Amino acid sequence: MTSGDNGGSVSIRALCVKKLITAQGDNELMTLSRRRIPLRSTCAQPHDCPAPLRMKILAQIPFFAGLSEAELERIDDRMISLSWAKGDTIYAAEEPAEHLYVLAAGQAKVFQSASSGQDTIVDLLAPGDLFGGLGLLGRSNYPETAEALSTTCALRIDTVAFREVLLEYPQVALRVLDDVSVMLVQARSDAGQQATATVAQRVATVLLRLSDKFGQPGADEGVDGTLIQLPLSRADVAALTGSTAESVSRAMSQLRKDGVIDSGRGWTSVLDRDELAALAAPAVPVAS
Repeated sequence: MTSGDNGGSVSIRALCVKKLITAQGDNELMTLSRRRIPLRSTCAQPHDCPAPLRMKILAQIPFFAGLSEAELERIDDRMISLSWAKGDTIYAAEEPAEHLYVLAAGQAKVFQSASSGQDTIVDLLAPGDLFGGLGLLGRSNYPETAEALSTTCALRIDTVAFREVLLEYPQVALRVLDDVSVMLVQARSDAGQQATATVAQRVATVLLRLSDKFGQPGADEGVDGTLIQLPLSRADVAALTGSTAESVSRAMSQLRKDGVIDSGRGWTSVLDRDELAALAAPAVPVAS
């Protein structure tokens, strides 16, 4: 994979990202995603993502499970690597859905904006996640916006090239269909919960999902429980739960008071997962 048409003008900051990643051996991807002070980057700048890291990322994607190194290299040849700074837009709603992305390092959110001005977060992305490009599913434009939550690097492939991948590797196409089915079921479940669950239940459900996807042993950072390091505001959590920032703040405060979680600026620690799961569970009506 090349770095696009940037020639020899790779930025110093991109080179720093490269050096940081390659210096960490087997821990490079985790280290970059958990930096407390991310390296600055420019908006959608091409940069030289090392081949070993690209291959490791592609091998982590469930869609590509079982493919040989040579097959992954053929997919990699169709991709370019890009980077964004915190707050940069990776793609915007209603833009042509011409590309798919694989997050290589960092974190991002995908959200939809309502006419009322309130955002609804559709997904939070971690390294290895595939996103964008719903043109593959009959949509010509992105239905949502993707934004970097920290310094973020991603591999990008255009939808035409990805269609070629699906034709070349039918097992990948089947896994994509399976994943879309799961997403549809999850979307229906989320819509049903937001219509019937309390704010406390929705907050508990979101924290459980974040813990499963982003959680790390808190002891590594000197805190108890499972640590979630994400630069999410109360408004972001509200967008995840379909609630208001004020309601989320009250629910989070009660969870802290009850010893279920602890939290600070840019982090939340799940102290009592069992209790959090019990709070997230829908109430069972008592038979009369």
